[in-house]
Amino acid sequence: MAKSKADTLYFCKNCGYESAKWLGQCPACHEWNSMTEAPKASAKEASRGITGGSGVSARIPAPVRLEEIELDDEQRISGGLAELDRVLGGGIVQGSLILVGGDPGIGKSTILLQAARAISLAGKSVLYVSGEESEKQIKMRAMRLGDFGEDFRLLCDTRLDDAVAVMEKDRPDFVVVDSIQTMMNAGVESASGSVSQVRESTAVLMRIAKGYGISIAIVGHVTKDGAVAGPKVLEHMVDTVLYFEGDLQGSYRILRAVKNRFGSTNEIGVFEMRQDGLREVANPSEYMLSGRALGSSGNIVTCVMEGTRPLLIEIQALVTDNTSFTYPKRQAAGMDYNRVGLLLAVLEKRIGMRLSQSDAYINIAGGIRVSEPAVDLAVVMAVISSFRNKPVDKDTVAFGEVGLSGEIRAVSMCERRVLEAKKLGFTKVIMPKANHRSLGNTEGMEIIEVASLDEIGY
Repeated sequence: MAKSKADTLYFCKNCGYESAKWLGQCPACHEWNSMTEAPKASAKEASRGITGGSGVSARIPAPVRLEEIELDDEQRISGGLAELDRVLGGGIVQGSLILVGGDPGIGKSTILLQAARAISLAGKSVLYVSGEESEKQIKMRAMRLGDFGEDFRLLCDTRLDDAVAVMEKDRPDFVVVDSIQTMMNAGVESASGSVSQVRESTAVLMRIAKGYGISIAIVGHVTKDGAVAGPKVLEHMVDTVLYFEGDLQGSYRILRAVKNRFGSTNEIGVFEMRQDGLREVANPSEYMLSGRALGSSGNIVTCVMEGTRPLLIEIQALVTDNTSFTYPKRQAAGMDYNRVGLLLAVLEKRIGMRLSQSDAYINIAGGIRVSEPAVDLAVVMAVISSFRNKPVDKDTVAFGEVGLSGEIRAVSMCERRVLEAKKLGFTKVIMPKANHRSLGNTEGMEIIEVASLDEIGY
């Protein structure tokens, strides 16, 4: 029997907006070519949320007063890794739904298996649901990590209904679903991995997590753009979104929280991938600065804030005298390309540096991506250093926001940045003059306060 138009609907894979007909542009988020066809739920399926199978009204849930809700110290579960707990805001919250995304082979399954191991060793029950590997394959990976607790169980199945039945029966404390794209919801008439399957399967897991107080972590595949595959509404549904970043050719990984209802966002955790699993990097700043070229022009160290953590990174700039292209080439790795173009324009306008005939390349060493404007001053100083071929003192750290008039504007948490630089052995800090009042005890550090680019002095 042919499928009629009444049996289908279209929704935006970017924001989740639904429409009875296909649209070239989503009316909600204005994204082009984002409407995807999906089968429409039948009346029987749509009524399950408010009526029973025989059509009799289900029990109406009673609202609870806020003062009647009691909290205790067991609301968070430690994942066994201090860096993971830090990113999550202190541990895994009971009844939360966590989405972990990242490139293939980056370590998503490994870190969740390590967390499941630590939770099982703490005496709690763990269920590991895998739709990608067999029991023997998971056993081989688990043997590299060490011993597991007695109440750690595996379920290798792609049928979501079976996994939900086990959760409702056994009520485990922690569940891992690897991955959400392999789960098959029998109530959705589409292939596994489709937008409809991913959205509806996540909705089912969310109801299980909230209804039974089970902490659930799901693995999500990513697209070529680095976003989690499936509708954008998927990230709105979960409580926490974690992204695993890093170079597959290297051994270091960065776990970043881009959404967290129970803690700070933009927190990061640094790990090193080894044969026996992921190991925490106790001092990320030291790792970011390892191997930097001392005494070379175009290099300078700055301090950025990743959530509540100060992190020292190296800014590298390479400026050539004459371009071989029709237009000068601009390239930025690790920061916004448009921001780099803006800073180069400020240099040319405010201090008369002729960059219109020079190629400029900016790189953030260590594979980290920076978005805060506190790196502006360091980028400007690195460009000047490369252009004039004059190295910056290796013991210097610079940070500050650069305005369009060439002024150096204040940044947040200035004292924490200075103390981080002091801890790593740096002796000189170039910072905004506007941050003078927020600076505390900086004994042993030479503080140079600047108000504009004219005061940089080299």
